[in-house]
Amino acid sequence: MRTVRLIFHLAVLAFTALLPAAFAQKPSPDLILFNGKIFTSNASQPYVEALAIRGERIVAVGGSKEVMALATQNTKRIDLGNRVVIPGINDAHFHLSVTPETYDLPIKGTDPKWQEMKDALSSAVTKVPKGTWIESAFGANILDDPQATRTALDSLAPHNPVVLWDWTGHASLLNTAALKKLGIREDEPNPEGGIYVRNQADRKLTGMVFEFAQFQASRRFSELASQEQAEEQLHEFFNQQARWGVTTVQNMSNPITAERGVALFAKAPPPIRVRVMWFGLTDEHGRLTKEGHDLPLHPTPLVTVSGTKWILDGTPIERSAAMRTPYADRPSTSGELNFSEKEMEDMLRESLQRGDQLLVHIVGDRTAETFLNAMDATGGKAVWSKRRVRMEHGDGVLPDLVARVRELGIVVVQNPTHLALRDLMVGRYGSQRADQLQPLRSLLEAGIPLALGSDGPANPYLNIMLASTYPGKPQEAITREQAVVAYTLTSAYAEFAEKDKGSLEPGKLADLAVLSQDIFKVPADDLPKTESVLSLVDGKIVYDSKVLTAQ
Repeated sequence: MRTVRLIFHLAVLAFTALLPAAFAQKPSPDLILFNGKIFTSNASQPYVEALAIRGERIVAVGGSKEVMALATQNTKRIDLGNRVVIPGINDAHFHLSVTPETYDLPIKGTDPKWQEMKDALSSAVTKVPKGTWIESAFGANILDDPQATRTALDSLAPHNPVVLWDWTGHASLLNTAALKKLGIREDEPNPEGGIYVRNQADRKLTGMVFEFAQFQASRRFSELASQEQAEEQLHEFFNQQARWGVTTVQNMSNPITAERGVALFAKAPPPIRVRVMWFGLTDEHGRLTKEGHDLPLHPTPLVTVSGTKWILDGTPIERSAAMRTPYADRPSTSGELNFSEKEMEDMLRESLQRGDQLLVHIVGDRTAETFLNAMDATGGKAVWSKRRVRMEHGDGVLPDLVARVRELGIVVVQNPTHLALRDLMVGRYGSQRADQLQPLRSLLEAGIPLALGSDGPANPYLNIMLASTYPGKPQEAITREQAVVAYTLTSAYAEFAEKDKGSLEPGKLADLAVLSQDIFKVPADDLPKTESVLSLVDGKIVYDSKVLTAQ
């Protein structure tokens, strides 16, 4: 027995002696961030003090003492000084845009009245060279004003192409010069799901265009931007994203086509990750389904091409979100579907055939119900529960539809800046329906994956503020931690990338942001002031404010 014990102890000693050598053979971390408040987006270990990075991935997280023990003389160390660190923000819904040289009218706010727009335009034509594009944004006031027409714009600016964009991106008003510049003929046929509005008397274009007619116009306008203009504008955009700590942008390719986007990114590589999603357009014969689908999955290291997006209805601003009951402020309409239920079934089948994720813009509750019916008709839960079909906005996921959305495995991508439109929603829908539309907290409580995307003002901390306060409907607000998880881990889940990014844990890509202030404690109104002082993608610095120094 003594002999057996002696052999056992000798074996243990020999194994123990080998341990330091075995660990020594492992490469040391390249970088350690320590002494911080690191929010991981990992529910099992939400906060740690330090993390270690080797190459492009995280190799350890935990307390400062234990992680620092992994360092060698070759390891860089950054003392975070108790700063907050979060996973890199993943903006799950954005439309990258480039434009030719334009003059922007100095309009205050997003919903000017027609007289204000006329005054600004009258002033502009006295100082803008002839032929220069003039543009501005508008909202419900001008949409509802019958004086806002192509003829009125022509009388104010006969020598300049003028385009006024509905800030939702679903309508625009153009003068004659702009229509000609964009190649829109007087007899231009309506594309499926779109309208070139015409005068009843002479059938001439009024200059107002909606839905897929608008998407065509915005794409043609974007294509007027030169290569140099496009590269410069995208460079400025991506640098700002890095300064905010955004490390992924999921881009729905309109107005920039998927092909042009990929070509631009190859020529001027972005410093952060970009997912390029194909955006479907139409013509007078129907949906165009070929464009962009022959692009490579990874054309450049930080660019991925995947997913197909279709717009199924409009928005309440134009009263074009398809509702099951009429609009409160215009009972003559309940909105319109851009496509029939059969067309939605065809979209779903195409998604299966291509093995490509389907993303659908859905705002109205009638649109949501019709699309759910189409999913049931093409296989239901058995086919779709693991395919992560995405509802972009999902405003119309009302209580009676929640169980179906959960059962079908749908991911809802919400845009917090839309939540600030409480007064307009009440005006369009009435207070009772407005209280049910645009759910947030109730989706999480129902177990539906909720991701966040900006779809407009791209400041992620503005969106976190709005999601965690929900103006006018605080019962649907979520916590700041939940908002960050939705903006990071669930946004990664929404693109099938949660195994690689979205949380700060060993084995995942080192995409992160060290923040200028504690977003979990500062007053809500201060959240939009947040910036990143240090942003990493693949463990490499893509933005550095020089606040922190490596040891």
